[in-house]
Amino acid sequence: MAISAKDVKDLREKTGAGMMDCKKALTESDGNFEAAVTWLREKGIASAAKRSGKIASEGSVFSYIHLGGRVGVLVEINCETDFVARGDGFQQFGKDICLQICSVSPRWVSREDVPQDIVTSETEIFKTQARDSGKPEKILEKIAEGKLRKFYEENCLMEQKFVKDSDMTIETMAKSLSGQIGEKIDVRRFERFQVGEGIEKEEVDFATEVAQAVADSQGD
Repeated sequence: MAISAKDVKDLREKTGAGMMDCKKALTESDGNFEAAVTWLREKGIASAAKRSGKIASEGSVFSYIHLGGRVGVLVEINCETDFVARGDGFQQFGKDICLQICSVSPRWVSREDVPQDIVTSETEIFKTQARDSGKPEKILEKIAEGKLRKFYEENCLMEQKFVKDSDMTIETMAKSLSGQIGEKIDVRRFERFQVGEGIEKEEVDFATEVAQAVADSQGD
């Protein structure tokens, strides 16, 4: 069924949950407002949204090494108390985030972290691509907005689909955990290291190398 913008707005005002979460809740509940509220509470999203203004200054730094030491991840995840930081749910969340970063290589935590010059550059590229494909000038901005959303979903950790469950995003996971433990959860920063990354490697033409070896041997 069609979900109206007013229903989404009303649900957001009642629960404090995000627009997309509210729309999903209404869709899952066939438009039933109270059922949608219950859905958000069951997922922990409503209670997590109410804690968004809290300060999360405790937490842990998690690490993960993969592929025989060729890929490594460090990530800082914050919560409100040291007690929660030691809990199984928080610790498992940290391990899952490390696995996500290792597997999918996000560039930033959230879209707010993406430098404006990159946003501007990507937007212009998307517009140029659409223009070159024959799309009318009046819809280029709309097309670029759609492609930019996809760019965020691919490159921002919180908007990525979880590698172990594509039905949920990392942001949804964080909100769900926040609702379960009753504290704000904040993925603050991360670094991903890969052996040889960023080092210019000498490109070797194998055929040329063999020919040179044969020539050298004949010269001897």
